[in-house]
Amino acid sequence: MSSLTITIREVSAGPVLAIAGDLDFDTAAQLRDELARIVLVPGRRLVLDLAGLTFCDSSGIAAFIAARNHAHAARADIALATVPDHTLRILRVVGLDQVFAFQRDASADPATPPGGPCAATGA
Repeated sequence: MSSLTITIREVSAGPVLAIAGDLDFDTAAQLRDELARIVLVPGRRLVLDLAGLTFCDSSGIAAFIAARNHAHAARADIALATVPDHTLRILRVVGLDQVFAFQRDASADPATPPGGPCAATGA
């Protein structure tokens, strides 16, 4: 079984979920369960910090979309932070780089889409 660790902390803009390990069929439900427990406030921002993400399959991508739906239902924003190159590639292929806001780090403001001056790769 894959391992996944989710650490939740609050910053001034809203909750940050630091996701580390493999986000796949075996672990995506763990992220969805954590998201369901988070109460979002309109105008705040949910950040998924992916710096520790080692693997992400289609189940993980579906969990990101569930997080986006949860945030939008609460009239909150969502951003993906410190997205690893392997995950950023998948997001680009499926067009989700046009759907999510991206941040260089979990405490920064949303940046331009990947490939811009504040891309997740730091380019």
